[in-house]
Amino acid sequence: MAVTEWTSWFNIDHPGGNGDYERLEAIRFYYRERVCVRPTAMEARTTDWVAAANTGEVIHSSLEKGFWCINKEQPHGRVCSNYHVRFQCPPAMWSPWGQWGTCSVTCGGGRRVRRRTCLRNSETVQCTGRLVDIQKCGKSPCPAKCQRVCTEGHPSEDCSRCVCESHVLQGEVHSVTGVPVAGAGVALASEPKVIRARTDDKGQFGFTGVCSSSSTLISIKKEKFSPITVSTFSNTTGLSWVTAVLKSAEKPYIVNHPEDKVRYEGGRVLLCCKATGSPTPDKYYWYHNGTLLDRKVYKYEEDLVLSDLKLEQSGEYYCKTSSPAGSIKSSPAFLTVIAKGTPACNSTPETHLIRLPIDCVQPGTDSKHYNAGRCPHNQCAGSLDYDMRCKDGAGFCCGVQKMESRIIDCGSYSLPIRAVTQCSCQKCVQPTVLVRGRVVVADNNEPLRFGHIFIGKERVGTTGYQGGFMLQITPDTQRLVVNFVDPTQTFLDTPKVFIFDKKGGSIYHDVKVMRKQAPIDINAGETNSIDLGDIKGEDPIGQLVIPPNSFHKDNGDVYEGTVKASVTFIDPRNITTAAATPGDLNFVDDEGDMLPLRTYGMFSVDFRDETNKEVLGAGAVQVLLDTQHVKMQEHIPKMKLWSLNPDTGVWEEESDFSTTTTTTGGHGRSKREERTFLIGNMEIRERRLFNLDVPENRRCYVKVRAYMSDKFLPSEQLEGVVISLINLEPKPGYSSNPRAWGRFDSVITGPNGACLPAFCDAKRPDAYTAYVTAMISGEELEAAPSSPKMNPNIIGVSQPYLDKLDYQRSDHEDPALKKTAFRINLAKPNQNNFDETNGPIYPYQNLIACENAPVDANHFRFFRVEKDKYEYNVVPFEENDLTTWTRDYLSWWPNPQEFRACFIKVKILGQKEVMVRSRNLGGTHRVTNGKLYGIRDIRSTRDMREANTSAACLEFKCSGMLFDQADVDRSLITVLPQANCHRISTNNLLQEYLIKHPPVALNNESHGFTMLAPVDPLGHNYGIYTVTDQNPRVAKEIAIGRCFDGTSDGFSREMKSDTGVALTFNCPERKINRESLFQRLQTNPGLTLSQMARDMREMEGRQVQRSSTRVMVYPSEQQGGTQSRRGSYTTRRRVSTRTQQRQ
Repeated sequence: MAVTEWTSWFNIDHPGGNGDYERLEAIRFYYRERVCVRPTAMEARTTDWVAAANTGEVIHSSLEKGFWCINKEQPHGRVCSNYHVRFQCPPAMWSPWGQWGTCSVTCGGGRRVRRRTCLRNSETVQCTGRLVDIQKCGKSPCPAKCQRVCTEGHPSEDCSRCVCESHVLQGEVHSVTGVPVAGAGVALASEPKVIRARTDDKGQFGFTGVCSSSSTLISIKKEKFSPITVSTFSNTTGLSWVTAVLKSAEKPYIVNHPEDKVRYEGGRVLLCCKATGSPTPDKYYWYHNGTLLDRKVYKYEEDLVLSDLKLEQSGEYYCKTSSPAGSIKSSPAFLTVIAKGTPACNSTPETHLIRLPIDCVQPGTDSKHYNAGRCPHNQCAGSLDYDMRCKDGAGFCCGVQKMESRIIDCGSYSLPIRAVTQCSCQKCVQPTVLVRGRVVVADNNEPLRFGHIFIGKERVGTTGYQGGFMLQITPDTQRLVVNFVDPTQTFLDTPKVFIFDKKGGSIYHDVKVMRKQAPIDINAGETNSIDLGDIKGEDPIGQLVIPPNSFHKDNGDVYEGTVKASVTFIDPRNITTAAATPGDLNFVDDEGDMLPLRTYGMFSVDFRDETNKEVLGAGAVQVLLDTQHVKMQEHIPKMKLWSLNPDTGVWEEESDFSTTTTTTGGHGRSKREERTFLIGNMEIRERRLFNLDVPENRRCYVKVRAYMSDKFLPSEQLEGVVISLINLEPKPGYSSNPRAWGRFDSVITGPNGACLPAFCDAKRPDAYTAYVTAMISGEELEAAPSSPKMNPNIIGVSQPYLDKLDYQRSDHEDPALKKTAFRINLAKPNQNNFDETNGPIYPYQNLIACENAPVDANHFRFFRVEKDKYEYNVVPFEENDLTTWTRDYLSWWPNPQEFRACFIKVKILGQKEVMVRSRNLGGTHRVTNGKLYGIRDIRSTRDMREANTSAACLEFKCSGMLFDQADVDRSLITVLPQANCHRISTNNLLQEYLIKHPPVALNNESHGFTMLAPVDPLGHNYGIYTVTDQNPRVAKEIAIGRCFDGTSDGFSREMKSDTGVALTFNCPERKINRESLFQRLQTNPGLTLSQMARDMREMEGRQVQRSSTRVMVYPSEQQGGTQSRRGSYTTRRRVSTRTQQRQ
């Protein structure tokens, strides 16, 4: 029985405006092939999982148009809910079996075949089962004499075919680019091991013995190409021929990895795996905890089905697939089997300490933290509608079931908080996974403007004018390979393997690309040599040698004429080129494991016709590598030439090297000398990026953690930080290559830091060194200091191992340099030395020990420089882990799929920077009115262009719908500079907007400012900056950049306090020489006492005003009168004060 397929859920509209419209046409526009051509059914539910039929709303649906709900059709003034929909696609079904074909023999046992066709209308569904059915036939024993009847020629000796000795089969073999393939072996498909002929330089062949009266299957093979079987053709004249196109062989590559799943004991599970390659992988193997599963017992192919699950079947599963081109292993998936009767999720929250405001001092304790509780966001066994899908969709996770309101006593004030008290198994929050960054040239940071972005063969985007890009990644992505292509061909096409955060954190990548080398003119009819490496005063690392008449066009014709040749070399002797490395310098070995390479240089080739700029290929190209640059002698016999697969980002072997000795003159040499070169051979076909690499087995892991501050508290570790490590060999005279980098790696920190792969050496501590940096959302973190004195407690590594590693921060010798990196020796730990068994460097086979290392184990440290910034949420939320979002009216971010950041620009006139606070309360919503959302503190930033001026970009709680999408809350915002400040001006447009959009908050205190936050996304003219994005960090960073710049579309990290300001405060320094109260009582007691009485009456009046209603609705003319009265009162007060001063 065929099983129909349901699509994933789609939600492309929100119920604002006229209603909620989930149009099928729009869904197909955004999601392309994910919806079949003719859906057979549709299901609609609200985002609260209520079926559309149960909402009581008037709805419409059509399998041709989709689903829609119109607000004005709803009874009693209701508005439509937020719906998402999914569609049921007809199953893929087999056609009836065709008729049996002719038996292969008439006697002695043969086979006959019948076929069927998979009928489907969507690429997302597949037929299960066999396409071909084979049956034994011709079982009767053959007589002694062959019974085969040949209309031409005679039967072969084994009676398997007809033989025509005088008839010649002619053929031609070329590549997909049209280039003749020489040296390919040609055989009969029935006798594949017997080579009948080989193709010549023109790709042609011929042999006798094949008859023209019947079609014959021919097998053609050549190393580095995918084998092919083709059928011969004959015409009426009796001529027979065959034409074959060979594709370059590509190693298998996993496109669908098995995913983690949780099931109850006795249940069932489906684990899926799929790979591509050329030829297509045809063998799959499944492993449980490293042990191969018996195919006869589990009857698996691509997919593994486990029924009646037992507890002992928990563990790690992965698949391995192979083809004649190689093997590959999938990422591991963890299956958790829970015993019957066991709760799916631990209901007791785990400890989660949040940092309190700096002025919050809890009586009786010195703690600056409070335990708000947290549910571990691990998967649990929920109630799936169908448990035999490759992917469980959103699945179920441990989440918040109950929260309670508590009050934190901060001494001088109280702080509300919502603490987690109970957890339960519920639908997982599906975060939006983003990868963003900027693409610039490695030499001068020129942006790649309007570059094309490809994932695989599909173009997914374009870089912006400043080179910026942002990509949304599907949650099931395991390896993200992105190719940046310059349409102007000024820069190299650069494939990059990006790391990303599956918890929804937006990872920023500063992408470097190489500028193409200026083309030179070469004669295609001559031998040409092109140097690899052009560092001034240094010999080239190698050469390309191109024999005469080697260039060819796409159609295979030899090109004669002038060639525009551009060969760009990425020289490891230049440290600035490390970040421009294409791919991730990994290869897949024969066992399917991905392993690292150590490079001696990469080069890109671009050969073009001088006249029409047509891209040319080249055959029989030699690559020479000067062995004087290979200081590690053990690398010479292991050196290989590799090419980059742009779709997978994996380097694949092109050829080995052989050794030759020649006499040559070096750069700047006055005499010629004998030199040894490694020579490799290659053909330049589809691939244009090549690498001189060796597999390196001296490998380690380096433990690094990132923290919120330089206090390095374990509870303040940062997740989502990109840690990058460049392997260096800086010192001449050792076994390593001097002044060169070997590879470049990046890893994202998790809850327990990060482990970075690196090369290391056990004999010489400084044979390999590393340069390490850390970045989060485009912001560089500082490394622990190494000067003026190295402190093991700060660096995080104990002595004497620290001295051996020679830790130095980038400003160690020059304080003027940045503090955002450190350099270490990569000394492989001695397992017989106790001091070296506790990190921070771990042997390669001890990855698990590195990943699970306790926080008090040795590790290197980075910290975020945010001493002057603080954020407090009543409902705790970690912006680097979107899965921690909680459905609560007091959540700072009401929607986990869309984050709206709001900032107000506050100008400070004064000699010192000032801490500015926003206090954010509910304003107009019935549930949140008067309740705190959170607090934001930020220190103003000095404007370097204006004296005694600074400004602060202060975040506040945006107004808008809360999580239930029912009513709007106008957040009540109070801006308070934490100094002796007086507000001297308010942006006129902002003030006018607030008056025209009542209710209006009272603003009668000059030391602060109170408003009901605008609902509209105002711009820089109002001093308000609003940005909406799928990631909170991205939204906030863009808004801050615009705020600093004072524009609605710009970006700056330098404060411009003269534009886009909402509020201006004058914050003069307090005079230290003012008389004390005791001195004033002695000098003028009468005046002092009367002033004290007046101040007390004014203070009492302000307290009465504070206790009154904070939000008032009144006509604008009444407000104007109030302002006038307030102004006259202020004037009288100033006159009185001046009179007293004159007295």
